[in-house]
Amino acid sequence: MTDWLYRYPPLQPGILLKRYKRFFADVQLPSGEVVTAHCPNTGPMTGVSTIGSAVQLSQSDNPNRKLAYTLELIQVHDNQPTWVGVNTALPNRIVKLALTKHLFPELGDYSHIKGEVVYGVDKKSRIDFLLTGNDTERPIYLEVKNTTWCTGTLALFPDTETTRGQKHLRELMALLPNMRAVMLYFINRGDCTEFAPGDSADPVYGKLLRDAIALGVEVLPCRFDISPEGIRYLGLARMKLGIGD
Repeated sequence: MTDWLYRYPPLQPGILLKRYKRFFADVQLPSGEVVTAHCPNTGPMTGVSTIGSAVQLSQSDNPNRKLAYTLELIQVHDNQPTWVGVNTALPNRIVKLALTKHLFPELGDYSHIKGEVVYGVDKKSRIDFLLTGNDTERPIYLEVKNTTWCTGTLALFPDTETTRGQKHLRELMALLPNMRAVMLYFINRGDCTEFAPGDSADPVYGKLLRDAIALGVEVLPCRFDISPEGIRYLGLARMKLGIGD
């Protein structure tokens, strides 16, 4: 029995013809029909939105939706044929399932999981998860970042300049030492075994991440195997922060 953490609904194969206006993708189905699918990903999808790539679509039967199809997976060939998850609405849902199953032993024991908790100096931000209870000495504030960019087997985040991501790191640092602050990178592809900050895309973020780690922010670069059948947790990638790693 496969240890699926998440099972996709039945998906339909296709070929990516065009991605445009961030939220739209034209896909050719095996029948030859061309459909426009919702692309639930605001990022540039660096290296994973090559025209002509094989994709997988989910289909909704909701009559109120303007677009029946959603782009879920794109196949890349960086190391070997690999499916990459591009629906950014899924990582938080999957992490919630993993937290419920206590799949991350690094977090210790906790009994309560709360999502979208207001925090930050100005109280205008929301942390993805707050973990408390049992023998948790300090509340655990956990932020999730979807990660799809890579070079070789090295996963990188971010793939573009992200002032929002920089703000999140600063807010996590501000929680120390009274709280535990954790950044979880959801590596949405199974071919990467290492993780590093995407310095070439956002050097400020890279410096902030290293500063955050030095101060005590914990980093969990979590690897996930992605296929049209579902998603499995593979464990942690090895961190690479500089010379000697």
